[in-house]
Amino acid sequence: MNDIIVKEDVNLPALPNTVLPAIAELTAALGIPREVLASQEEIEYAWRDLPRELREIPGDLRGELIARMCVAVSTGLFDGAMNYSWNAAILQLRQKIRNFGLAVVAQIQQNDFEEKHLLELQDSRLLDLCLKLNIINEDGFFFLDQCREVRNNFSAAHPTMGTVNDREFTTFLNRCVRYALADSSSPRGVDISAFISATKGPRFNGHQCQIWVQRLTETHDAQRQMLVNMVHGIYCDPATAEPARLNAIDICTGLSGAFTSTIKSDLINNHSDYVAKGLEDKHTASLQFFEKLGLLGLLNESEQHVVFSRAIDRLWNVHNGMNNFYNEPPFAERLLEVTQQGAVPETIQDGFVQTVACCRVGNGYGVSNAAVPYYDEMIQSFSPREVATLVRAAVNNTSTIGRRISNNGSCRRNLKTALELIDPASVSNSVKADYDRLTR
Repeated sequence: MNDIIVKEDVNLPALPNTVLPAIAELTAALGIPREVLASQEEIEYAWRDLPRELREIPGDLRGELIARMCVAVSTGLFDGAMNYSWNAAILQLRQKIRNFGLAVVAQIQQNDFEEKHLLELQDSRLLDLCLKLNIINEDGFFFLDQCREVRNNFSAAHPTMGTVNDREFTTFLNRCVRYALADSSSPRGVDISAFISATKGPRFNGHQCQIWVQRLTETHDAQRQMLVNMVHGIYCDPATAEPARLNAIDICTGLSGAFTSTIKSDLINNHSDYVAKGLEDKHTASLQFFEKLGLLGLLNESEQHVVFSRAIDRLWNVHNGMNNFYNEPPFAERLLEVTQQGAVPETIQDGFVQTVACCRVGNGYGVSNAAVPYYDEMIQSFSPREVATLVRAAVNNTSTIGRRISNNGSCRRNLKTALELIDPASVSNSVKADYDRLTR
């Protein structure tokens, strides 16, 4: 997290009575009109507005260039003051790139990038790089690029096309301060090779995972987006060892709450590419990835159907297998977790309702007590349509649950208990009579 910046008022001294008359004396001595320099009113207004802008600059950034700028303003040399403020902004942007990490910039650009390359960057290229690294946003890039044009054509750095007045200078300074000087913090880049090496290495401990999540949180959006996509690819690669897959999930779990719409869009596009290319292994792994992160709602209904269907089938198979009372709980918990990520697709609702209901009422030998809380929670969350499906199946002697409650008293009692978990307001009129009879 960035440290809170405490703004300090800057109390500039009043312009001495000798400064402004001295300007008039100087122009007279040189034999040039006083009007070629800024007027006394312009100087006074610029000096009056200066503290408001200086207050936004952290104390450690108010250095030599800012002092020279103030001196230039006091004498009405706004073109010189522009040059000093622009140079201060450029130096700060370079420092932010250093803080980000020159080695990381080289990885992102896939090219050498050392201190000499940074110093050799033209201002326009520097702004491009800052935008790419998210050191400045699109607004900042637009306004600073305008400042660059103004500085090149109207400041003391080059032969000027014209002059600027106090209001134009104040606007120029405001943009330099707002988008370059006001915030001394900057995102730190993540060493991509070290990150990938760590993710593919041995199983993370809690502290190690926390460090990498923090580093990805502190980097800029574009790099975080790229690294999340890489982690998704690592997870879906059939050749990836299980510790690396678990590492990938741990990192994305730590970041998932901050996933932007762009990151989610990229993950969906990658997933769709696996389907389009017929990469079944990667597609299956990608479904698991979305499921583990609680992002099933991002997938279309047919994709969700696959995940729900597998979870339902596995629970049903365990329920009908040996030692089902012992084996059911983890499969019931898994199905519950899947249902908590979004509504059950209509294409699988009947199978979902009947599986949960049959497991909840049990069989002639009883019910898996450890799994009951999971079944109860799912039944409590049944939609009106799912409630109606359950009631109709219970009164249908040809359905599995219908046969069970017809032939076994404990199953009837368990069904009554389950139905009482449902809010009566969720029971539609079409099945109300059957519901009332089953709960009597």
